[in-house]
Amino acid sequence: MANSSNAEVEIVSIFISEKHNYKGRHGQEALSSENISLAEANLVERMGIEGDRFFGHAEDFKGQVTFFEEETFLDLRERFGVFDRGPEAFRRNILTRGIDLNTLIGEEFEIQGIRFYGMEEAAPCYWMDQAFCQGAHEALKGKGGLRAKVLTSGVLRCAE
Repeated sequence: MANSSNAEVEIVSIFISEKHNYKGRHGQEALSSENISLAEANLVERMGIEGDRFFGHAEDFKGQVTFFEEETFLDLRERFGVFDRGPEAFRRNILTRGIDLNTLIGEEFEIQGIRFYGMEEAAPCYWMDQAFCQGAHEALKGKGGLRAKVLTSGVLRCAE
């Protein structure tokens, strides 16, 4: 088991959204359900983050929680000169610092005493060009984040 301790992984931000903006919206306008920033979140085994649109979505759902690297966000911001949008634009739940999330695909790992299983890349969709900027979809391929299952319940907190 890979063990990502607090020393290695910093939780920068936690976001939830009660409703979908893009899912099922192909060929239509995006909706405007806002992301809610949390200082801490209650994660429930096999369910996800309480209050999030994917909480208890489906049995054995691969994306109970999604992670995104702050380093990727900062790179895109600089590369495209987009300074008026934050990391919440990517609609991922947990913004991390200090770990290559792709190394956790197919691995069990732990952050702040909560165990997760890294399922697959949170592959970017074409909506990223609207949500962040033109070109973001292509730039995020291979760096879209991590979809994971929650293996144990607990409270996840942002670094201070």
